[in-house]
Amino acid sequence: MPNETVQLAEYAAGLRYEDLPAAVVACAKDCIADTVAAAICGSALPWSRIVIDYAERTGPGGTSRIFGRASAVQAPAAALANGALAHAFELDSLTRPGAGAHPGATVLPPALAVAQQAGVDATGRALIAAFVAGNEVMIRIGRATGHTNEARGFHAPGTTGPFGAAVACGHLLGLDAAQMTNALGIAGSLAGGLLEFARGDGGMVKRLHLGRASEAGVLAASLAAAGFAGPRTVLEGEFGFLRVFCTEFDTEALIRNLGDDYVTLSTVLKRYAVHATAHAAVRAVRELQAEHGFAGDEVEAVAVTGTARMIERHAIAEPADLMLAQYSIPFCVALALFREARDPESYDDSALADPKIRALTRRVRLVPETGSGHGAMGSTVNLTLADGRRFERHVDSGMLEAGELADKFTRLTRGILGARSAALFERLQRLESETSLDWLGAPLD
Repeated sequence: MPNETVQLAEYAAGLRYEDLPAAVVACAKDCIADTVAAAICGSALPWSRIVIDYAERTGPGGTSRIFGRASAVQAPAAALANGALAHAFELDSLTRPGAGAHPGATVLPPALAVAQQAGVDATGRALIAAFVAGNEVMIRIGRATGHTNEARGFHAPGTTGPFGAAVACGHLLGLDAAQMTNALGIAGSLAGGLLEFARGDGGMVKRLHLGRASEAGVLAASLAAAGFAGPRTVLEGEFGFLRVFCTEFDTEALIRNLGDDYVTLSTVLKRYAVHATAHAAVRAVRELQAEHGFAGDEVEAVAVTGTARMIERHAIAEPADLMLAQYSIPFCVALALFREARDPESYDDSALADPKIRALTRRVRLVPETGSGHGAMGSTVNLTLADGRRFERHVDSGMLEAGELADKFTRLTRGILGARSAALFERLQRLESETSLDWLGAPLD
């Protein structure tokens, strides 16, 4: 056995900013900026305020910042809060091909929390390197699972996230290879998160899964730095992560082309505040509407192709709350025909109660896409108007494209930051030149 856990730990502990290709640095910076925006936007939501209040109550006296509120708390509390905030409204990053990993919401919050804690002197370059190290490990672990951890009912980022979080934190704490191995070993026992929320209620807990993964990384790395040990075969062992959490797995994926291929480059950023599986269909109906000039009221029926997973989990015709509405492909498609889908403010309780949106939601049908694999996210939309006209559009991805991040950042942060939004975005674009990280999440002058 090639000791995959140890190899990953050795690689992560040795990774340096100077080794990173320019494209990887640019990708990491975009993902970091995107995650900051998602967390600031998420900080205003009622479920986020519950988590923030808890973090402030249980973690006072620290120097790590909570986004939106700008309060300073202990690093584990900040990681918990910011991880939940970043995933609070279906706006944070993921990967293509899908790996059950969220590169931003489970890696940046714990890394930043540790970077800002007392006694840590971290620069922008150190944060970028730690962020990449965490994602190089976490995304490989996600790929090794083949999403079969979700087949068992686990919410994947709650299980892969602690590993990436632990590596990022460990990198900032200067862990050596042996300590990093221990951090991974500890993180494996902190993984969790169940998908039962997708069956009808309790959707707030979905946001908590990424907060807990972030918090777990701080715990794992901090304990490892102090000499606490975890199993050296936590990933590949007989009772390790892959065999316990997954129905099938690919152990070789853990170290395939390690050091040569940067899987961080598989990161994609969301355009809409909806589940990833809805992005292609939402973009398709928006393009059709823009091209042909019809209103939402004129739409009689919509058929959307998708994978078996999309049909099983996301064909929700009567979402009971806002989280399930964002999880529902029919609802997201219907909303996009009546409101500006790129604006997070479009997704609110008034949309959930809107009789026109609800009625059209019931007329959106999901049908199987022949030959599509588990990770496929493209959709073909067939749309029928009341006057009998029919339109068809296929979209492979509805994700953000080059040059669109600034607009998304503004849309997500303007309500809280106002005119200061642009200044923060520009500073994040120059992150590698920053000699301190105390300003990130702090009140802006």
